[in-house]
Amino acid sequence: MQYRIDKKTGDKLSALGFGCMRLPRTMGRTDLQKSETVIMDAIDKGVNFFDTAYIYPGSEVTLGSVLDKNNIREKVYISTKLPLFKCHSYEDFDKIFNEQLTRLKTDYIDYYFMHNISKLSNWERIRVLGIEKWIDEKKSQKKIRRVGFSFHGVKDEFTRVIDSYRWDFCMIQYNYINTHFQAGVDGLKHAHKKDVAVFIMEPLLGGRLAKDLPEKAVKLLKQHNPSATPAAWALRWLWNQPEITLVLSGMNELDQISENVALAEESQVGSMTEEELAIIAQVAEIFSDSYKIPCTGCNYCLPCPVNINIPDSFMAYNTSYAISRFAGIQQYATTAGGFSPAFSVADCTKCQKCEKQCPQNIAIIDRLKDVRKRMEPFWYRLAIKIARRVMR
Repeated sequence: MQYRIDKKTGDKLSALGFGCMRLPRTMGRTDLQKSETVIMDAIDKGVNFFDTAYIYPGSEVTLGSVLDKNNIREKVYISTKLPLFKCHSYEDFDKIFNEQLTRLKTDYIDYYFMHNISKLSNWERIRVLGIEKWIDEKKSQKKIRRVGFSFHGVKDEFTRVIDSYRWDFCMIQYNYINTHFQAGVDGLKHAHKKDVAVFIMEPLLGGRLAKDLPEKAVKLLKQHNPSATPAAWALRWLWNQPEITLVLSGMNELDQISENVALAEESQVGSMTEEELAIIAQVAEIFSDSYKIPCTGCNYCLPCPVNINIPDSFMAYNTSYAISRFAGIQQYATTAGGFSPAFSVADCTKCQKCEKQCPQNIAIIDRLKDVRKRMEPFWYRLAIKIARRVMR
C-alpha cells in the first residue's frame, strides 16, 4: 500500500480510503457478515482509513462491530460526520456525538467532519450555537483528534469556508469530470497551500466512470491500454496529483478491493504521461456530452414522498444519451419503474424535499420534467393510464 502523510498531524494514511456508505446489503439491510469480509480484507491489504457518517443507514454500527470484534480499533483511523441539519442547540452536538461513539464502539474519533457544508452560512449557523467551543473541549479531552468538513457547494464558498477556521482536513467531490465543479481543482490547490489534508469522495462519480462510460470513450482507453479498466484510469489520474492526501472508494466486493489496492500501490505522484493525461481529457469531453444530469446516485434525495425513484430515473435519462434512447427507456422501465406500468415521474408533487437534500444542488423538479419528456413516450403514458384504471 502507498501511504501519504497528513502534513498537520504526521499521520501516515493509506492513499486508498474505504468509504462505508455503500457497504454490502441483503434484503435492504447492511449485511454484517459480508461487510466484515470486505473490511477485514481491506485492512489486511493495508487500508487504514475508514469513512462513515451518522446518516449512512447501519454504517457506523457495522464498522464499529467489525473493528471491535477483531480487536483492531487502534490499527485504523475512523472518520465520521456530524449532521449539521440535526443540530439546533449546543446540547445536540453531544447527543449525536455520544451516540456515534456508542455505535462505533470507541471512545474517540480520529477525523471528525462537519457534514455537507455547501456555503459559509451553514458553518456560521452552528458557530452561533457554540461549535468552536465544543470542538476545543472534545480535542482537549482527546475524544476528537482532528476536525474538518465535507463540501458540496461552489468554489467561492469553498474558499470562504476553508479560510474561516483552522481546519485540519476537508473532503471534496473531485474526479476528471469535476475539475471545475464544486471546489474543483482551484479549491484543491487552495486547501493544499494551507496544509489542509484533502480527501476525495466520488472519485468514480458514483460508479459512472467505471461502468457507464460511452462506448466511444471506452474504446479510446482500450486502444491505449487494453488491460486497464476505466476505473483504473480514473483512480490513477487522482493519485497522480500531489495535492491529494487520499481517495475514498465505496468498495463492497473483494475484487474491487484487490484492483484498487494494486492501483494504489503503483500510482505515484507524476506517474501519468502527457499522452495519458491527454487521453483522459478526451474521455472527459466525450462523457460530458452524454452526462446531462450530474447525479451520483448517493440517494440523499430518497425516500420520495410519492415513491419516485429519482436516482435511477436520472441514470436512465443519461443512458439515453450515452447509448441510445431505446436503451434509456428500457432501463427507465425496468429499474426506475421496477416493472411497474403505474410508475411515472409526473407524480412529483413539487414538495422540494429532494432538492433540499441533494448535495449536487440539482434542480430535481425541473429535471424530472426533462426525464418525462424524453423517457415517457406516448405508449408509456397510455400504459400508465390503463394500469391505473385497472388498479382502481
